[in-house]
Amino acid sequence: MSGRGDDRGLTVRVKKKRGVKASSRRWLERQLNDPYVRRAKADGFRSRAAYKLIEMDDRFQLLKPGQKVVDLGAAPGGWCQVAADRVGSTDEEVKVVGIDYLEVDPVPGAEILQMDFLEDEAPDRLIETLGGEPDIVMSDMAAPTTGHRRTDHLRTMHLCEVAADFAVRTLRPGGHFLCKTFQGGTERDLLDLLKRNFASVHHVKPPASRDGSVELYLLAKSFKGRRERDNAEGEEDEDAGPLG
Repeated sequence: MSGRGDDRGLTVRVKKKRGVKASSRRWLERQLNDPYVRRAKADGFRSRAAYKLIEMDDRFQLLKPGQKVVDLGAAPGGWCQVAADRVGSTDEEVKVVGIDYLEVDPVPGAEILQMDFLEDEAPDRLIETLGGEPDIVMSDMAAPTTGHRRTDHLRTMHLCEVAADFAVRTLRPGGHFLCKTFQGGTERDLLDLLKRNFASVHHVKPPASRDGSVELYLLAKSFKGRRERDNAEGEEDEDAGPLG
């Protein structure tokens, strides 16, 4: 991607300070030296995560003009920015609705609900605000880390499962589901659910994911529709694409 060459040789070191943890200092150094962080500021994106969605959409052609999009775990708003631009969502005709329990500054062309997606009323609020079934359900949700890798993995996988269930219950036929997961094994029940309901399922790691990061994205393309899903319940899906 263009612009990376300008970052060569620019390494920022953070001085050690009494009372500042080494892990905090390393995180700050990583942020200051991350070319995607600098590009996000220059391009007006809320976070470097915007480039993950841009790269995945460029590869798989998910977002198209006129589509309706739900963004789960929208804070700080980078994915909403990209989606609103690519589907042509405006303040007058909103086609992108996000949700997060954190407060998010307004994003032009998007409506963002400040509430926990796990609340019982959240799914209905999302569909009501969107004004119909979504074409894309995307989730960059991750559970707050505990420092215990297995626990963090299980908690984030639970969010992925809840997001997948929402997608299967609300997507329009032909729609797509994109969700953050972690390396270390996607739960078999989740993969079975997606393979039954979508034409293809892939694991994707966009270039903007940091080197050494265990995050992956689970992409399920071309929702088959609920009627077909019900008719095929329990049958093996021979048309599901490869994971990769």
